[in-house]
Amino acid sequence: MSEHSGAPAPAPVPSAAPSPVTRRGAVTGAAALAASGYLAAPASAHGDDGRHGHGSRRARVTVLGTTDLHGNVYNWDYFKNREFDNAAHDDIGLAKVRTLVKAVRAERRGEPILTLDAGDTIQGTPLAYYYARIDPITKGSTHPMATAMNLVGYDAAALGNHEFNYGIDTLRTFESQLDFPLLGANAVDPATGRPVFRPYVVKRFRVHGRPLTVGVLGLTNPGIAIWDKANVEGRMAFPGLVEQAKRFVPEMRRRGCDLVVVAAHSGADTSSSYGDALPYPENASSLLAAQVPGIDAILVGHAHKEIAQRYVANETTGQQVLLCEPSYWGMRLAVLDLDVELVRSGRHGRRRWALASATSQVLNSNTVDADPQVSRAVRRAHDTVVAYVNSKIGTSTTELSAARAVVEDVPIIDFVNHVQADAVKAALTGSDAALPVLSIAAPFNRSASFPSGDVTVRDVAGLYIYDNTLLAVRVTGADVRAYLEYSARYFKQVSGTGPFTIDQLTNAPSPTAPNGTPDYNFDSVAGLDAPLTYAIDVAAAPGSRIRDLAYGGRPVADADRFVLAVNNYRQSGGGGFPAVSTAPVVYNAQVEIRQLLIDWVTTHHTIDPADFASVDWRLVSGGQPINVS
Repeated sequence: MSEHSGAPAPAPVPSAAPSPVTRRGAVTGAAALAASGYLAAPASAHGDDGRHGHGSRRARVTVLGTTDLHGNVYNWDYFKNREFDNAAHDDIGLAKVRTLVKAVRAERRGEPILTLDAGDTIQGTPLAYYYARIDPITKGSTHPMATAMNLVGYDAAALGNHEFNYGIDTLRTFESQLDFPLLGANAVDPATGRPVFRPYVVKRFRVHGRPLTVGVLGLTNPGIAIWDKANVEGRMAFPGLVEQAKRFVPEMRRRGCDLVVVAAHSGADTSSSYGDALPYPENASSLLAAQVPGIDAILVGHAHKEIAQRYVANETTGQQVLLCEPSYWGMRLAVLDLDVELVRSGRHGRRRWALASATSQVLNSNTVDADPQVSRAVRRAHDTVVAYVNSKIGTSTTELSAARAVVEDVPIIDFVNHVQADAVKAALTGSDAALPVLSIAAPFNRSASFPSGDVTVRDVAGLYIYDNTLLAVRVTGADVRAYLEYSARYFKQVSGTGPFTIDQLTNAPSPTAPNGTPDYNFDSVAGLDAPLTYAIDVAAAPGSRIRDLAYGGRPVADADRFVLAVNNYRQSGGGGFPAVSTAPVVYNAQVEIRQLLIDWVTTHHTIDPADFASVDWRLVSGGQPINVS
């Protein structure tokens, strides 16, 4: 068996089904593994203490992996101000992950073990936001994710695309606070093409008296060049994962790596949310396995999926390359078993370790209690953020809800559009200042609401759950119509006026979203100084649904000119909406929309729908109003 080949893959190990949440007493060690669905491989496959024949020729390397932690340390929902829970009763956070990690390490004490992460660490929760923007780590704070990850004892982590959301200075500060390297073989200097982060790390072990060397290659997402263009343009470039792996995997093998493991912030199923805007696919882990010889296993990230075990055959060597993705937010811990054996290779028949077989499974975090050391270490930061998000910043004259925002023009979405458009208009100069300002907003969170009475940071943050920044572009009337037609693909085509349920109308499947168009890809458009009014005819075919489009009561002509407030995700091509990614940018102050909303409430104190709300769009069928229950 050569160093690039592997034995045929054994039957897949089934994923552990979600178990009821267990929070009674400390669940640790062997009990933690048993409760989490851990499937132990036969001991005979992994040798013994090295004193007996077969045992001295075989060994097991364990790779423990997480991905897409997104600022989650505790099993806590900051927007709901209570423990996290979902329909499957998953638990989240690094504190629970560490309990599982410690249990596996204890069960496999003395064996080679690596702990890796596949990226997206410092964005996603108010805990992460607070230490990037409110009490930034660039001014002396320590990021709670750094504290927690150091306690877990990671050996390396790949860069995720969201690592770049807060700018390179914040990322570099976070990097400096870690006890392990951040890897990014395809985050390169635009001038030299050389990686600006470490491309890989080499870990050396001694097993049965012989050296065993494992290389870990880190790859991030090419989409960073689009999604965080304002932060990285001219400073970093992001070539394809396959292209960079073809450069570095042979180098790692030449350096004596017996095994090569990749931590890739790129989904397994080849696709790109940015279409053909870049020559490199967003989700390329399967391509890595198929097209780059010499990779033994891939810890997959970015797609927020659970892949307990998958194999992809390399097109050159035929090796079955193992892929594993442990869901997201710390819901699962990946356990990859890489069994190696001593083989003779080279002209002189030198004995070295080579992969014999590879299997993987995922362990469920909801079966264990949080690690007390991590919990204590991050408690002060957590309590600070809980107090921050629950602080009162204003009042609302009435309850505002997003529950029906996908079928009605509701005031809480009007609020987002008003604040965005108002901020853009105040900053425009020159001839652009004379143009009418429009704004786009999507129902990111149907459960969001402002109560009647006191409104907190948490209420506002729960409405806008992404760390998007505000931009504005110059568009034509034809662009606005095309944008609305594209957005209206969100609705299923129906006949008659109902009554319909919301589910009967919304989340229509499409070629790019076969499981249904997500809510965040349904944008409504509103005017600031005058209403932009239109109807969406759900009886018509997608592409011909917008009726009676008017601004200030006058039909919108193709040649009309507007300024359109958008978020950076849309402007960078996210969702594939027309016009906005190529239209001239007239405003980009790198201001986060969520913070704009918080600041507006803090400044104005009172949220009164009479100041900004109106019904400007409606659903119709054949021109007749429809009834949605």
